[in-house]
Amino acid sequence: MKGNARRIISAVTLLTSLIAIFLVLKKPQPVAHAQPVAVATANAQSFQDKLQLLDRAQQPGQAPAEVHLTPDEVSAAIAQAAGAIPLAGSSSVQASSPDVAATTGQPEVKDYQVNFEGDIARGQFLTQVAGKDVWVTLAGHLASQDGYATFVPTEFKVGDLNVPVSLVNDALQKKLMEQRDRLRLPDNVSAIKVENGELIMTQK
Repeated sequence: MKGNARRIISAVTLLTSLIAIFLVLKKPQPVAHAQPVAVATANAQSFQDKLQLLDRAQQPGQAPAEVHLTPDEVSAAIAQAAGAIPLAGSSSVQASSPDVAATTGQPEVKDYQVNFEGDIARGQFLTQVAGKDVWVTLAGHLASQDGYATFVPTEFKVGDLNVPVSLVNDALQKKLMEQRDRLRLPDNVSAIKVENGELIMTQK
């Protein structure tokens, strides 16, 4: 009887492991739609144009300027910074090199998607884990404090497998602290937040 029970437990454990592996490797629902290159290029330019508004000097008695960035504009700006879409006036697309990941020790990120829902920022990217392409989805509250961006996660998925936030938050916050210099807000920005499905940046 005990032998049968052990076999059943082993079979259930194996089945659960196979399901978990399948979910990890399965592509999840995208968090945003793909943009044609021409549209993405225009959105990236719009992103840059809006940021330039923060460089304008304030008139006496005038409230600090605010810029409202859409998910498409932010996604396009990230893609352009990664070389996935051309700079304005350029006809070439630069491909990211795997050598970058090798020299920095960071996993290679091949694709990015960004979306904002209410006050939640949701990002999704394709990376490699043990030689396999894996999608990672991360969502949470993006804000700022003392001149630095902050992020409090509310969702974490590997492939189509939900991972409890409590299991990853400590490691994520430690990683953010290690990358703190990269989270410093630009000199002309006093605060950022996600609200009503947009990224809002306030002039300093």
